[in-house]
Amino acid sequence: MDSDLIVQILFAAVKTGTPLLFIALGEVICEKSGVLNLGQEGMMLMGAVVGFLAAYGTGSAGLGVLAAMLMGCVMSLIFAVLVLHLGANQVATGLALTIFGTGLSAFIGSGVVGQTIQGFQPIAIPLLSDIPFIGKILFSHDILVYSSFAMTFALMFVVNKTRIGLTLKAVGENPHAANAIGIKVLRVRYLAVMFGGVMAGISGAYMSLVYTPMWVENMTAGRGWIALALVVFASWRVGRIMLGAYLFGLASIMHLVLQGLGWSISPNLLAMLPYVATVVVMVIISADKFKEKLLAPRALGKPFDPRQMA
Repeated sequence: MDSDLIVQILFAAVKTGTPLLFIALGEVICEKSGVLNLGQEGMMLMGAVVGFLAAYGTGSAGLGVLAAMLMGCVMSLIFAVLVLHLGANQVATGLALTIFGTGLSAFIGSGVVGQTIQGFQPIAIPLLSDIPFIGKILFSHDILVYSSFAMTFALMFVVNKTRIGLTLKAVGENPHAANAIGIKVLRVRYLAVMFGGVMAGISGAYMSLVYTPMWVENMTAGRGWIALALVVFASWRVGRIMLGAYLFGLASIMHLVLQGLGWSISPNLLAMLPYVATVVVMVIISADKFKEKLLAPRALGKPFDPRQMA
């Protein structure tokens, strides 16, 4: 395997991992506040179809991204109201949101299935893109990939170095104690869930405007579920999510790579690897003893009522 082929594989891994990176960054913030949102797949699909429709109708990919962000935010608000104010079960509500988003996206996008648009084009960063090996891998992408880099490092700083990060951690670890010292727990959780929705919308927009600039039903292919597993793999640490996203991206394309190299392994078996890993992680996270070892927020998935004492 020559160096040019390795560069092409890693370049594709970054591109494939970018939608996972966006949605996982949103989910980790949501979960750090103590809210488990399993509706990521539905929000991502809605972001993809609304973003595509906006870009298709206006001719502007930028407006498509903005529309996708707004749609993701609206979807997350539906979830937040049901869970945070009405006390609905987080797991059941998240699953319902995914089912709802999957069906609604197919319905409103039925008229443009298979249509294509001119999405975001790669932008080679002067000088940096000329660096041997890593230049092509990291600095020859589109604006959304570069935005994912910036968002990752910004969130690392906010979560680890600012008061906002401490507040988020306090709410996710012990919401009653946080409430006792004056932190508006529900407000923090609302904002965290909305941020997760916006990021899911961007992730969906990346799928329909960059990765495959067209709309196809269920085009996210389970990436919302993979992102949930990715957050666990990263131990709820923002800095590890980028590496995990690209590893999952690499795993997603390995069946194509190995098939091209002439391997006799069934491509179907290789293509299922990311999803097998997702199932394994979901089983692991269901056990409380593993949650503690993986540094999961202690209040993850637990409802909070400010009128009740801990």
